[in-house]
Amino acid sequence: MKLSILDSSPLASGKTSADAFSDSKDLAVAGEKLGYTRYWVTEHHDLNGLAASAPEVLLAYIGAATSTIRLGTGAILLPHYKPFKVAELHHTLATLFPGRIDLGIGRAPGGSAEVTNALNDNFLQQVYRMPELIDELLSFIDLTDESVTASPIPPVKPEAWILGTSAKSAQMAATKGTSYAFGQWMSDTDGLPVIEDYYRTYAPRNPEDSSQALMTVGAICAQTTEEAERLAKTLFVWQEQSNVGNGSDGIPAQVDRQLTADEKAKFDTFKKKTIVGNPEEVARHIQRLGVNEVMIHTPLHHIADRIRSYELIATELGIRKQSSV
Repeated sequence: MKLSILDSSPLASGKTSADAFSDSKDLAVAGEKLGYTRYWVTEHHDLNGLAASAPEVLLAYIGAATSTIRLGTGAILLPHYKPFKVAELHHTLATLFPGRIDLGIGRAPGGSAEVTNALNDNFLQQVYRMPELIDELLSFIDLTDESVTASPIPPVKPEAWILGTSAKSAQMAATKGTSYAFGQWMSDTDGLPVIEDYYRTYAPRNPEDSSQALMTVGAICAQTTEEAERLAKTLFVWQEQSNVGNGSDGIPAQVDRQLTADEKAKFDTFKKKTIVGNPEEVARHIQRLGVNEVMIHTPLHHIADRIRSYELIATELGIRKQSSV
């Protein structure tokens, strides 16, 4: 099994966005040492507690600190941008870091209606054009458009991935001949049948291409179940605050108060969608997903806790390459 990392550069309470980016770098460096396959950065705009609004810029910073782990946009929100510029950005990254760049393609707005309007005057029209936009982007990546070239031309082209949370996105990836990432952490749909359908219907766009898929999950692992639940509680409380327009202070280091009855019920639901537990419990859950590659999202206050969570999972599932990070 392959394990990978999804990072949203979360803000910790009392820290700055610069601290969040430094934590992201440390996480990628640690993930590389531990044997993780990919490190992807999300794209969000003006969302409380998240600093990753320009993943293509952050990846240049991360790439300079690493040497082998694959780096990806998870995902570039294509309706906001011209495909030609997206190709140029990823060709530049692939030139700087040959054979290591993944181009993740998404269609979500990435923020509020006000942010969407600030980014794009016709977002919904562009969403309807997604099949066309993807074709255009792939033509620049594959260098099949003879009218213009998205320079620089890298020695190894970026790998294109379509990201989604439904069978529709999987079919898009299969039809377009791209790799596919299912966001289980954001979906109530069982991702395994969706991924299996992608594999069944995949049609390569180039003779050398082959199908590959992964599933993204939220996971918090600690030495004990009790400690994992304590960490999960801090993330849950921050998400609840963010849902009502607060949460700008970032993820708290700890939550000392008792949860209300309503919060306890919501926390139980939260734990059903996020894998929380000790290494054996988390590893068993990940193995039951039934996929070849699992990408893990673990936003916590302390970078040491985040790295420790990835370390425990890597050790339990047997991918860990080094005795320490």
